[in-house]
Order: sequence, then C-alpha cells, then structure tokens
Amino acid sequence: MMLAAALKDLRWRRRRFFVAVLGTALVFGLTLVMTGVSHGFNAETAATVDALGAEAFIVREGASGPFLGAAPMSEDEASYLAALAGDGAGPVLFTRKSVEPASGAATDVNLFGAVPGRPGMPTADTGRPPERDGEVLISSRLSGYDVGDEVVVAGTTLTVVGERRDSTALAGTPNLFMLLDDVQRIGYAGLPVVSAVASTSVPASVPDGFLVTDTADARADLVRAIAKAKSSITLITALLWLVAASIIGAVVYLTALERQRDFAVFKATGVATRSILAGMVLQAAILAVAAALAGSVIATFLGPRFPMIVSLTLRAHLSLPVIAVLIGTVASIGGMRRVVTVDPALAFGGP
Repeated sequence: MMLAAALKDLRWRRRRFFVAVLGTALVFGLTLVMTGVSHGFNAETAATVDALGAEAFIVREGASGPFLGAAPMSEDEASYLAALAGDGAGPVLFTRKSVEPASGAATDVNLFGAVPGRPGMPTADTGRPPERDGEVLISSRLSGYDVGDEVVVAGTTLTVVGERRDSTALAGTPNLFMLLDDVQRIGYAGLPVVSAVASTSVPASVPDGFLVTDTADARADLVRAIAKAKSSITLITALLWLVAASIIGAVVYLTALERQRDFAVFKATGVATRSILAGMVLQAAILAVAAALAGSVIATFLGPRFPMIVSLTLRAHLSLPVIAVLIGTVASIGGMRRVVTVDPALAFGGP
C-alpha cells in the first residue's frame, strides 16, 4: 500500500520530480564526464606507449623513465645498447614543442623520434609512417592538417605522410612521430642524444650505469606530469556527488515536510513506520535512477565534444545507477528522520 502511495505522490508532484531529475542528471552527466577524463589520461598514455611496439626500455641509471624523466645518453651509447638487446631494439627520443599554424594560436605537441623499422615508430591509420627526414606521422587530434600538407614544428617544416587516430598524451596533447634525426634537430639543436633504447624483448642484462624499465614504468613516467590535474578532477568529482546528493535530499525532505499529515494518518491507522520509510526510499531511488539514466545520455553527448580524451566505459555507465541509488538513499535520511518524528495525533488536528 505504501509503495503505491509513494508512486501516486510522485505523479502528483511530477513537475517538481521532473525538475529534480533534470538538475541531478546534469550533475551526474558532468560527474561521468569528469570520471571519463580522468580515465582518459591513463587510456591515452597506455595507447601511446603500446603504439611504440616496445616491451622494455633501456634508460640511464637515475632516470625515472624513457620520456619526461629521461636522462639523455649519446647516440653511440644507444647504438651499443641496441646491439646488445638484439635486432628488435632501437633508439627513441622524446620532447615537447609547438606547431605554428598559419593563423591562430600555436598548438603544443609531443614529439617522438625513432628509426624506421625499429620499436618507437607506430603504424599509421591513414597514409604511412615516416621513412626519411622531413616526414611526420601526426595525430588526428592535430586539426587542420591532412596527408600531403606541410606542418611547421618549432620553425622546422615537415611533410605529413600519415595520420594516427586520436593519438594523444599529457592531457590531450597531440603526438607527432618522426625520424630520430628530425627530433634531434628540432629539440636538441642537432646534438646526437637519445632518451632511451626501446626493445621488443626484455634484455637479460645491461651494462653498469643503465637499467631496464617495463611498459608500466613508461606509462607512469608519461602520466606523472598530470598527476595534480587528476587529483583536481577527483576532488571536483567528489564535490559533484555532494551536489547531486543535496538535490535529492532537498526534494525528499520537502516532500516529507508537505506530507506530515499523510504520515500521521498512516501511523494512526496502524501502518508501520518502516513501511512509510520504504516509500520515501523508493521515491529517492526512482529519482536517482531516472537522473542516472538521463545523466548517461548527457555524458555520451558531451564526451566527444570535450577537447581531451573522455574514456566512457560500459562499466562506468553501469556503475552510475548503483552509485546514484546509494547516494539517493543516504540523501533521504533527513526526510526519513522527519517521518519518524511525526506524531500520529497530528491526524486528528485542525487544518
């Protein structure tokens, strides 16, 4: 009986219910997008490292990784290490520069240099990888360029020969892949330096002064620069959950205030308090689930329009209604406490 009464009350207050669902759905949608952005940082980093085709990286001792934390080595040292590691090894070099468009603001890019046919040079989704100096494989996220166009990187003109779909790192920064000599010329004034040696197998041993890192270390090295951004997003996400809980809690509490006479009548006629509370929880759960479903739709619409990679997994979509119900239940505690304190004698009072 109480559950039917709760559903009838929702229909009676449908306008308030709709507004509450809409407001909470926007919050849930933004929460899902923020979670997707945080997951996107890890996803783009993993995709970038995996695209290099290496299982291990040989770095100088003291380096925290082959990219941002690299301690440069000479090209002669890299050639010696690559020979020790076998045919499936080659030098790689990383730096960050900017692309100078014909008009508008410059765009930051990540530069990866490698030797053709060796680890460090990914395949292309469109066109081909670079094979000679002056050629570059760009990310599709570097808008305004197609295969055959020229792109100016830190004053150096390169010809686009291929494109890799959505290849980014460091919070959506497009990746550019070119020959080792070009990155040395653009980023290091032509000095024969190398960040690491990428290998398709894990070397059994390396000379003193060098060490082997795996792909997990490489990912951690590349994502470390945005650790504070991830922490900020986590904090914003937590605040958004609190906002959603506040909306649901406010709606349930207002309903409890307006229905005090109803609750008093129920108690006076012998309805158990737990049954009344179940009706309140049902209303909160319905509101939360409806908002979660609408929030998933909103997040799906907003995700592709964000400038950064938004990784919206099926697990995240399925988890949202569950979390929403938990939040709705907790948020309805204030309204439930109001129900418990209602005096049955109120049913016999005046208007």
